Amino acid sequence: MRAAYITEHGPSDAIRVGSLPVPVPGPGEVLVRVDAVAANHVDTFVRSGAYATEMTFPFVIGRDLAGTVVHQTESFPAGARVWTNSMGHNGRQGAFAEYVAVPQDRLYTLPNGVGPIAAVSVLHTAGTAHIGLYREARIRPGETIVVVGAGGGVGSAVCQLASAAGVRVLAVDRAENAEWCREHCGAAAVIDRGSPGIAGQIATLAPSGVDVYWNNSGRHDFDEVLPIMARGGRIVLMAGMGSRAELPVGAVYTKDISLHGFVISNASAADLRAAAETVNRELRSGRLRGRIRAELPLSEAAKAHQLLESGTNDKPGRVVLVP
Repeated sequence: MRAAYITEHGPSDAIRVGSLPVPVPGPGEVLVRVDAVAANHVDTFVRSGAYATEMTFPFVIGRDLAGTVVHQTESFPAGARVWTNSMGHNGRQGAFAEYVAVPQDRLYTLPNGVGPIAAVSVLHTAGTAHIGLYREARIRPGETIVVVGAGGGVGSAVCQLASAAGVRVLAVDRAENAEWCREHCGAAAVIDRGSPGIAGQIATLAPSGVDVYWNNSGRHDFDEVLPIMARGGRIVLMAGMGSRAELPVGAVYTKDISLHGFVISNASAADLRAAAETVNRELRSGRLRGRIRAELPLSEAAKAHQLLESGTNDKPGRVVLVP
């Protein structure tokens, strides 16, 4: 089979595309023929070695896939359309291949009517959003959430899942993403991140305080954020692996504020299954949707990583590949 893999850690041009043996499913695994995959920023960290995880070389890259079950198993019939979002780390070979052996406890049925490309554009981001919103922030209907970087992949999924849960969403992003945030992410208001006095604008929109503040930007200014938080507010920290910030500790404990940092890579199978139930429900409803920046053949896996690492934001959306 054809696969995109690495034989050692390195830059994007370390990715090779060539022939590897079709994996033989072990106990509790299901052989899946891959229909589409998506490239994630965390994949570039695994490839480069910035995110240390167990792997065996040659190592197939990639987390997410949508595909079709090849052989009948106890849990899945042959021909079943399925998806997963937790391959390519912690000893599991990745998704960028024609065939993947997926642990059945990390494999989920794809809802009828949902195409593989549409699915893979949201699997990783929505899984992350669910864990952050429900396990970490413990969102409740009627609360207010501020999402910084709301037009990005994770940001969009956070807004969509929060809005579906009855949470009031205030989005912060570039002006060109405002329409997307309003029309497709359920934002009650959108603040231009380039405008002055963002904290003041948020305070006007949420005079009783912000219950959850989710920052995808990697830039954390707690001196601005803490005064606009409600008592018992939760701050979710995402992105910015090298970021450092000053924390006004007094304002944290006197307002019962909690800080939450997490990565989906550490999620348990139970966490991921709970997220999958929400992801499938929202895929069926049509409320969960992503934007696609580029659709590439598997042979251009290195280009996919280059697009992620380029730092350019001229075209928002996900990078999807088809074997």
